[in-house]
Amino acid sequence: MSIREIPMNRVRIQDAFWSPRQTLMTDVTIPYMESILRDEVPGAEKSHAISNFRMASGEETGAFYGMVFQDSDVAKWLEAAAYSLALKWDGVLSQRVDEMVGLIGRCQQKDGYLNTYFTVKEPENKWKNLLECHELYCAGHLLEAAAALHEAAGKDALLHICGRLAGHICDRFEKEEGIPGHQEIEIGLLRLYHATDNPRYRDMALRFLDLRGQDPDWFKTHTPAHPGIHYGGYDISPEDTLYNQSDVPARRQTVARGHAVRQLYMLTAMADAAAETGDQGLLDACQRLFDNITERQMYVTGAVGASAHHEAFTVDYDLPPDRCYGETCASVAMTFFAHQMLKNRADGRYADLMELELHNAALAGMQLDGKRFFYVNPLEVDTRVSGQVPGYEHVLPQRPQWHTCACCPPNLARLISSLGKYLWSEDDKHVYSHLFIGSKVNTHFGEILMESKYPWAGEVRYIVFSENEFTLSIHIPSHVQKFTLTINGKAIDYQLRDGYIYISRAWKKEDTVELDFDLPVRRIYADPRVRSCRGKVAVARGPILYCFEEVDQCAPVFSLILPANADISTFGPVPELPGDLIGLCMEGKTLEYQERLYSSSCAKPSPCRMIAIPYFAWANRKKGDMTVWIQEG
Repeated sequence: MSIREIPMNRVRIQDAFWSPRQTLMTDVTIPYMESILRDEVPGAEKSHAISNFRMASGEETGAFYGMVFQDSDVAKWLEAAAYSLALKWDGVLSQRVDEMVGLIGRCQQKDGYLNTYFTVKEPENKWKNLLECHELYCAGHLLEAAAALHEAAGKDALLHICGRLAGHICDRFEKEEGIPGHQEIEIGLLRLYHATDNPRYRDMALRFLDLRGQDPDWFKTHTPAHPGIHYGGYDISPEDTLYNQSDVPARRQTVARGHAVRQLYMLTAMADAAAETGDQGLLDACQRLFDNITERQMYVTGAVGASAHHEAFTVDYDLPPDRCYGETCASVAMTFFAHQMLKNRADGRYADLMELELHNAALAGMQLDGKRFFYVNPLEVDTRVSGQVPGYEHVLPQRPQWHTCACCPPNLARLISSLGKYLWSEDDKHVYSHLFIGSKVNTHFGEILMESKYPWAGEVRYIVFSENEFTLSIHIPSHVQKFTLTINGKAIDYQLRDGYIYISRAWKKEDTVELDFDLPVRRIYADPRVRSCRGKVAVARGPILYCFEEVDQCAPVFSLILPANADISTFGPVPELPGDLIGLCMEGKTLEYQERLYSSSCAKPSPCRMIAIPYFAWANRKKGDMTVWIQEG
């Protein structure tokens, strides 16, 4: 039997690091996003997403505005709002959610079809271009929102609407072949299956997964010619089968290729389906791709997708820090994928990946005030080049208020607001603790309280409020080399396997497990095949990667050298950043700039003090240069 996720309505986060970020979601970010969707924020990119629904329902006149997948912004906001209501009940938000769902229902056609673009702009072209037009993608996000509202907020109106939508999709694609151009419907159908126990949705998801790659020419023979209006001003070529992973059947894929988010959404669905069905072929493919991505195609921050061209994976070890695409959605999707893999097996590598993404690449996608967002997450910014020079247009030194293609902000909001469901899982004999995030959980065996000072300190405590016999399985992050473990103050025997310690006993009420470990500063080096990082070092402490920002330095960022023997110490607070953040300081060197471009003598070094801050907090102060990798010497 697979490991079961403990849903967020049985988990309450009580954590010094993450609780304020969830409060930011409920009180600032999710309301702000709704204002964006209503075009009420001056100076921000226009969304028009809600107006598109009003036009589709006949309640407003005008022209469709935005991307062909604009509907998905509303769906992801609804999902985040569902989690927000579970975190903090808000009667006004609840009413607005109900009104939004009612509007969506009024857009639905008699046969269950639901998509504003093809209702308002091209009703004659429904289902004619699966490669580019995102109908199944938008449907998938609506199904996810429906499942979230049902599970987290006890609201079923959208579930009924999406039951009709999913039925329409099944009626059509059970009979004829169809391959989603952007994977997502598979996730949505599986979530709807988990919410309703209707096997038709599971089977349709499996059919979509199974059809991909069986005929590599499928999109060539099923995509009509058109003037390139559907996707950001350029066509997706039916010839480019690597782009959407349709060249090879899912079970035979070995290397991550093409559009990163498409790849990871597919893997998320495959891992979920493998846990549900026991399909070893799907699971083996997931493991191969997990290994390839994390060992050869992932940045040290957890970012993936090296190329701005098609937002894509490229080849092994091609990880340029200054041109990194690292879409926020891809880091969110990496978390989704790892979470689903943990349903199949308790392996510390999956929990390590969730921890890495949550504290670094994903979290960096949002300003600390919750109102600005990165789409792209580079590891190096030169303000003379980034966002200015051709080839670097995507690398921005500051977060915008919103984006024309706004998939990332609501994706990050739904991840952070639903964080509780990523922390714990269980089966008939075990309770698994995957992340050191302070929380209270109601398990099958009773209630457990976890108190944590992580990520700033290595102090974690579990208090068991039950008298049952079970195994408490605690993930130990891979960077923790030594730890002490006691129960009620006494050392105990335990098993350590695949990154988890297993404590089996007949528990007594208020038994207390204490876990203590150091968080030394670590130097991280890339494989020499990562050509941009040779001779350089990154620094980390606990799960947090650090970066060097211009505002903190006494010399230009790209002149800095970190001596190999330099001591690195912690300090806080960091000027102009929240008081709980821990910075790093060290004595380094700076190379003096020369008058000539080329010279027969080396630039002279001089001593200077160097400061590093958590990567997730960069670009929250004065605009300037930034780098994660620093020259060592």
